[in-house]
Order: sequence, then structure tokens, then C-alpha cells
Amino acid sequence: MKTATPTGLSPAALARIIPFALFMLLLGLRGYLPTDADFDARWIYGASVFIVGAALAWHWRGYGELARQNLPGRRDTLLSIAVGLLVFVLWIHLDAPWMQIGEPTASFLPLDLQGHKIWPLIALRWTGAALIVPVMEELFWRAFLMRWIVSPQFETVDPRGVGLKPIMLSTFVFMLAHTLWLAAIVAGLAYAYLYMRTGKLWTAVIAHAVTNGALGLWVVHSGQWQFW
Repeated sequence: MKTATPTGLSPAALARIIPFALFMLLLGLRGYLPTDADFDARWIYGASVFIVGAALAWHWRGYGELARQNLPGRRDTLLSIAVGLLVFVLWIHLDAPWMQIGEPTASFLPLDLQGHKIWPLIALRWTGAALIVPVMEELFWRAFLMRWIVSPQFETVDPRGVGLKPIMLSTFVFMLAHTLWLAAIVAGLAYAYLYMRTGKLWTAVIAHAVTNGALGLWVVHSGQWQFW
């Protein structure tokens, strides 16, 4: 049995919390700092890609749910891709005023003063959203929080046996972290369903990555920057 740290959380729990906490800290910092001629706070997102990515890499061997033997088969992979695309389509349509909570903490507009796209910023944003965030968030929201609600020894909890209460509670907190609350509920339930159905976190990660990747491409093509 793994001993708890001074925080009362196990090393396994901290390995799933720290990358998420770093991302949220940097997100808050980016929203707090103004963008001016001397310092462009948008580049903090680029820093978060590398910092959070490094934190995930540091703890990678401890993420048993992402081990090679837990990769999904072809059928589950295709299902994950389909679910990810469905969530993307729903996400861009679930944006009515009553479906929103407040304003984004740190909106992201990768345009210069002349309205031209800043492609390095776009590339960093897309990389973070499509590759880093899905791994980080699924490790925290589904692999950790959803199972931790069942038992503090969350690594022993089989996601296929998780009941309704942990799904609803973890999805509710997931919703609070997003401006589009109804879209977040749909996404959270969809990713939790994949994890429960297959027992493999990679299915949720793949679906989340497809959603975010497709959303990023659509945002850049359409100019609907409010979704970023």
C-alpha cells in the first residue's frame, strides 16, 4: 500500500493532480495579466504546453491506465473517434446565452493588431488543446476524481464498476471548469461513458483529443475565436 504524502494524498493521486493544477494556475495567470506592447500574456499558454507536458512526462511511468497494454482495440478506437466528433458537433451548437456560465477566464485571440493570424500562437494552442489537455484532463477528471469519489485508493477501482454518483459528481465539477456548461456536461458524460464501457482510459483520451483537435481546426477556419 502506498503511503500518503504530507498533503494526505497518495503519490499516485498527486501525479494526476499536479499537471492539472499547473495548467489551471497558468490559465489563471494568463487571465490576470494584461496583454500589452511590453508583454504578451498569450504566450503563457505556450509555456503551459511545455510545463504541463514536462510534468506528464515526469510522472508517465506511474500512469498505469495509460500503459501500452491498456491501448484500445480497433473497434473501441473507432468508437472513441466517433464520440469525439459527435461531442465536437454538439459543442459548437450548445452555445446559447443560457448555456453559458460567465465569461472565459482567459480568452485566446491569436491575431495581431492588423487582424492577421499569429501562426506560432495558433500552433501552440492547437498542440496544447489536442495533445496535452486530453491526457492531463482525463487523468485528473476520470482516472483520478471519478474513481477517488468511490475510494481514496482509487487505483484499485475498476472504472467498469463505477456507479452513477461518481459519474455525476465528477461531471458536475468538470462542468464548473468550463464556460459552456451544457456542452461540458455532454462531453464529460461521453468521455466517462467510454472509460466505463471499455475500462480503458485511452478511449476517453482519444475522444477528448478528437473533440479538441476538430474544434481547433474549425475555430481557425471559421474565425469563431470565442470557442477558444
